[in-house]
Amino acid sequence: MIEVQAKGDDLISHPVLALLLQMDMWEMVSRSKPIPMAVLVFLLAFSLLSWAIIFGKWNSFRQARRANLQFIRAFRKSPALETVAVTAEQFRASPLVAVFDFGYEEVERQMKSYHKLRNPLAIERALQLGTSEELAKLERNLNWLATVASVSPFIGLLGTVMGIIDSFQALGLAGSASLRAVAPGISEALIATAMGLGAAIPAAIFYNYFGHVIREMGARMEDFSMEFLNVAERNIEA
Repeated sequence: MIEVQAKGDDLISHPVLALLLQMDMWEMVSRSKPIPMAVLVFLLAFSLLSWAIIFGKWNSFRQARRANLQFIRAFRKSPALETVAVTAEQFRASPLVAVFDFGYEEVERQMKSYHKLRNPLAIERALQLGTSEELAKLERNLNWLATVASVSPFIGLLGTVMGIIDSFQALGLAGSASLRAVAPGISEALIATAMGLGAAIPAAIFYNYFGHVIREMGARMEDFSMEFLNVAERNIEA
């Protein structure tokens, strides 16, 4: 027990470890030079932007999934497309509702003009257009997550390099070659790398996750388009 304690005391008495333990994170940030400080502020803004997008997308996708389930249940229970059109207003958060609107408008146009479904391909194209527009809405702002994930580590690295350059310049001016003289500056510089990774990692994780959710919703919309065509043809034939 005494030997372990003695080894611990030796580690703490090591000049580098002792110096790092005594450093306060906020103090290191506040002592940063203008360029590294600008990098830290930029990375903080990137991180806040990405988290705002993450929380916003998480909430909207959760609402869209719930509304999709409710709308598809109502769609399958409704006896006619006209009934679905009336009840669809309750589920506006669902991307399937927008796809339905595109298809239903084309059905109505053909029924008014020809009193029958004369061009099923036009309905299919209308449904595809609705799907494309909804996918574009779902993907909105995801490019910012991709940008934060790819750029933040390099911005953090830039801040670290600039901080290390400043540290070695100060070391040369001081005329001292001790590690104690250069360690604080290097530690301050490494904060930029840590912040860059802290901004990039969540952005990359949620970008991939949201991409999976969007692909899943896209598949649901394609399946719904086929189901809509079947229901439209059955209703008109009846």
